[in-house]
Amino acid sequence: MWKVNIKPSAERRAMKMPEAQKKLLIMLQGDLKTKGPVQPQWPNYSKLGGNKHHCHLSYKWVCWEETKTGVQIEVYYAGSRESAPY
Repeated sequence: MWKVNIKPSAERRAMKMPEAQKKLLIMLQGDLKTKGPVQPQWPNYSKLGGNKHHCHLSYKWVCWEETKTGVQIEVYYAGSRESAPY
């Protein structure tokens, strides 16, 4: 089992997500806890380099980082994928 932490800013953003996206985020958290940070079965998953990973939940996407104590999750928003900060 992996420990999964969500940053407070990510929690605030997640609360504003549509219900369908919240459910996907909960499912992703479960997969991160049981399978670790590498999640190739998720849509648009990719490793960003180093210990960072991401996948898209529609136009909101989730980024996470493998750390010594577990997985740290951040939730970001982009109006388009072209302007994504990765």
